[in-house]
Amino acid sequence: MIKLVNVCKSYQLGNEEVKAVCNINLEIKEKEFLSILGSSGSGKSTLMYLMGLLEKPTKGKIIIDGKDVSKLDDNELSHLRNRYIGFVFQSFNLINRYTVKENILLPIKYSKTKIEFDPEERADYLMKRFGIYERRNFFPNKISGGQQQRVAIARALITKPKLILADEPTGNLDSKTGEEILNLLKELNKDFGVTVVIVTHEREVAKKTKRQIFIKDGQIVKKYL
Repeated sequence: MIKLVNVCKSYQLGNEEVKAVCNINLEIKEKEFLSILGSSGSGKSTLMYLMGLLEKPTKGKIIIDGKDVSKLDDNELSHLRNRYIGFVFQSFNLINRYTVKENILLPIKYSKTKIEFDPEERADYLMKRFGIYERRNFFPNKISGGQQQRVAIARALITKPKLILADEPTGNLDSKTGEEILNLLKELNKDFGVTVVIVTHEREVAKKTKRQIFIKDGQIVKKYL
């Protein structure tokens, strides 16, 4: 599904080159449910941005469904990202001037791909599935954190992506609500057949996934230390 081959990402900080990740070799198969576990500054977020086509590698290849995407231009990357990948962030990234339903439909608004389904019907289905239909006309700042994260997950799924990248999805939630969100992501993987990658610094969160990738100092390691 997605494969990283000798991927490196460096940033220039003044006269110094900072290597965020280096020599990453990783293959994620279709319908996997896995986590990337690392402490702050380990490179796990950079790795997620690379997999999400939000960053281009300094070196190496990123291959999606057998296609090397490393050389695509920004428009081509944007098109592929919108069609193929959904994002869930710790801070939800909802727009307060839009209602719950309007937030969920935002990716459709910016999609450059022909939509072969009814977005309104899909949004209603997702809201009902995630227990937020009764909040469809509320604004994000009028609902709970757990409900906001459910909105964010529904928004990530609206375009029927193959891959969900969840960056610290329970970070702003209490333990009970966080557990509910993890169970929801697990259901998505099982019932929707969506590949789910959770990026986290919490061991207990990573343990909920079927496979764990450990990253330290920008490299994949065998154990999480």
